[in-house]
Amino acid sequence: MTLGRTVVHIVIMGCGRVGSALAQTLEQQGHTVAVIDQDPTAFRRLGSGFGGRRVTGVGFDQDTLREAGIEEAGAFAAVSSGDNSNIIAARVAREMFGIENVAARIYDPRRAEVYQRLGIPTVATVRWTADQMLRRLLPSGAEPLWRDPTGGVQLAEVHAAASWVGHKISTMQEETGVRVAFLTRLGEAILPSSQTVLQEGDLVHVMLRTDEVEKVEASFAEGPKEDGHR
Repeated sequence: MTLGRTVVHIVIMGCGRVGSALAQTLEQQGHTVAVIDQDPTAFRRLGSGFGGRRVTGVGFDQDTLREAGIEEAGAFAAVSSGDNSNIIAARVAREMFGIENVAARIYDPRRAEVYQRLGIPTVATVRWTADQMLRRLLPSGAEPLWRDPTGGVQLAEVHAAASWVGHKISTMQEETGVRVAFLTRLGEAILPSSQTVLQEGDLVHVMLRTDEVEKVEASFAEGPKEDGHR
C-alpha cells in the first residue's frame, strides 16, 4: 500500500545523497518518480534498479520540468546543493505549474522563515530526515509519529484543508473530535491554546485512536462545517 493510499508522480530536483534516497524510497512505496540533475553522472546513485525518469537539466527550467512530468505531478522536491536554486525551482513548481505539495531543502536555517513566508515548506539540513520530506510531499494521509505500546493510540501529523486557515484550534478540535497536540509553525513547535488560530503553512499534529485514522483524515480534508471564522 502506498503512502497516502494514492499513487503520485513526484519530481525531484537534485540527485545527491538526499535526492537519490528520497527517489528510491518513493519508488519502493509504489509512486512514480522523475529525478532532475545537471550532472548526468549523478544518476549513478539511483542504481540500476531504479525505474523512474532521469532528466539532465536545470531544475527550475520550465522545459526541463515538463520533460520530468511536472504537469502530471502531485508533488515536487527541491533537494539540490544550492539554497537559491532550490527556492527558485520550488516557486516555479508552485506558481507556474500549480503544484501544491512542494518542499525545499535549505542549508542555511536562518533563511527558513523567509522561505516559509513565501509559502514554500522548507527542511533545514540539520533537521532533515526522509520522513520530514515525505510528510510534506505526500500529506494526504495521517503519518504516525508515535504509537503507544498497544498500538491503539497514536500521535500523527494530518493534512488540514486550506479552508481551516483562520479558524481557532478549538473549532478544529470540536469538529474533528481529536486533540491537537501541537503545531509546527515556521519550523518551530508551538503548543496551541483554545484561542490559537491556524495560519497558512502550519503543520498540525494530533492525538487520535488508530482505528479512527480514516475518519479523522476525512474530517480534516473536508474543512470546517460552518462558513466564517470563529
